[in-house]
Amino acid sequence: MPEINTKAPEFTLFDKDGNAVSLSDFAGKKVILYFYPRDNTPGCTRQAQAYAALFPEFAKRNTVVIGISKDSQASHQKFAAKYELPFILLSDPELIAIQSYGVWQEKKNYGKVSMGVVRSTFLIDENGLIEKIDMKVKPDNDAQNMLDYIDSIK
Repeated sequence: MPEINTKAPEFTLFDKDGNAVSLSDFAGKKVILYFYPRDNTPGCTRQAQAYAALFPEFAKRNTVVIGISKDSQASHQKFAAKYELPFILLSDPELIAIQSYGVWQEKKNYGKVSMGVVRSTFLIDENGLIEKIDMKVKPDNDAQNMLDYIDSIK
């Protein structure tokens, strides 16, 4: 897993419309990378809606919001349309970014152990360095916590 004040792992993934998106495309801006388990599940939907509600505030702060899961582009397209999500959703079925950021981990659910995406958020600064890492975030307050953090460092 990457650490604070280290270079964020570069990646190129496809968005819901089939466009290639690389982390380096956003040099000079802050980037919130939030990794989530699955489209259209209750927690993931609440988290996405919270980021959507605060999207104008992030934009005012020169901050890009990117959600990443292993869902397909088609799934992201439906998810974004259904909830009018204004930010970028990237599809990572091969776990390229998910593994390079260390969020593919063993999870326990009702006593069953399986591998999956741990809901995690990374703030990357304008120079591509990791500024903040939040692991095992709560879907309902992740977006507000990130906004509050960005405001606290000005």
